[in-house]
Amino acid sequence: MNAPDPEPVHVACLCAAWCRTCDSYAAVFEAVLAPLRAGRPRLRMHWIDIEDEADLVGDYDVETFPTLVVTDARGVLFAGPLTPQPETLQRVLGAALAADRATRQPREVEDFARRLRAT
Repeated sequence: MNAPDPEPVHVACLCAAWCRTCDSYAAVFEAVLAPLRAGRPRLRMHWIDIEDEADLVGDYDVETFPTLVVTDARGVLFAGPLTPQPETLQRVLGAALAADRATRQPREVEDFARRLRAT
């Protein structure tokens, strides 16, 4: 079993209520993250409708759904659109959670991640 995370890790799926792909992806997102959350009690899962939570999203211009953002106290570990398959989400999360450092992102992504970590 993994040691407890010293800081929360936030995994956010950015979606839109009108997006049919997002509707079906919600179950995939939950199913893939459930076992990860069991081993990482400080992993925080966020399903964010970009229109309902426009203040949180800020200037981050999400053009493709689903878009995933993984962030922790070090910064953004991953940000970008995904194809809606469970295997893709598992690979991206595995790599992001194993990363030893954050990646440089545009200001609007960094700002969104900062607001997300403050939630």
